[in-house]
Amino acid sequence: MNIVNDEQLLITVYPGYTKTGEPEGFESIEIRPGDIITIVGPTGSGKTAFINDIEVFAQRDTVTGRNVTVNGGVPPESFVRDPANKPIAMITQNTKCLADLTVDEFLDMHIIARNNKECNTCEKTIELANRFMGEKIRGEVRISALSGGQTRSLMIADAVIISQAPILLLDEIENAGIFKEEVVNHLKKLNKAVLFVTHDPYIALLSDRRIVMRNGEVTAVLEPGDSEKEFLMKVSQIDHTLSEIRERIRVGEVLGGVAFGS
Repeated sequence: MNIVNDEQLLITVYPGYTKTGEPEGFESIEIRPGDIITIVGPTGSGKTAFINDIEVFAQRDTVTGRNVTVNGGVPPESFVRDPANKPIAMITQNTKCLADLTVDEFLDMHIIARNNKECNTCEKTIELANRFMGEKIRGEVRISALSGGQTRSLMIADAVIISQAPILLLDEIENAGIFKEEVVNHLKKLNKAVLFVTHDPYIALLSDRRIVMRNGEVTAVLEPGDSEKEFLMKVSQIDHTLSEIRERIRVGEVLGGVAFGS
């Protein structure tokens, strides 16, 4: 399991084919711990298929025909088959849990599957999840009673604390009411490689690289550097304003008027 925690872990994605069978135009895309990458493009452009290829370590055996290597070679079988050794954690829009379990029971089960022997892991996971979400999660609550945002924040914290995966694949977390900036900043501090599938301009501008997709293929890999700093500041202000308005609406305010029931 040493390679899972190795800061030199290198995932390389090699091109496959477009939806019409044409070869993709990029040479390769390298992913290392510490990289913050967003994947953008229209609905149906192949964004989720791209991270799926990474999650399963595609060997030209998926519909896209892409090839994914680990440190320049074929991924070890344990990476694909053994949950305790898999260096990738993926959180999708349709994350399913064992709904009859409580949060504590679900986390304890995953701790065993991941062979995580650290102390107070369950408590640490819930504590981190609550940093990502305004609605607090309690360990005795059943998974089925959590909101979509609570479930997504719990899965992200689970990936960080329990899975200890150096590479996280997150599919449209912005739709769940999560504190986006808190998530991104925390993952940066931990030197995780994170790939966000997103339509959110704020998350896109927070990333180091943007993979642009259309018609099932990667059409560009952008590294804006500091050139978008001014736009990031403006979008950050807009995003914070929208978050404030969202919370005021949630608690029953009528914006610019009298609150309902007063």
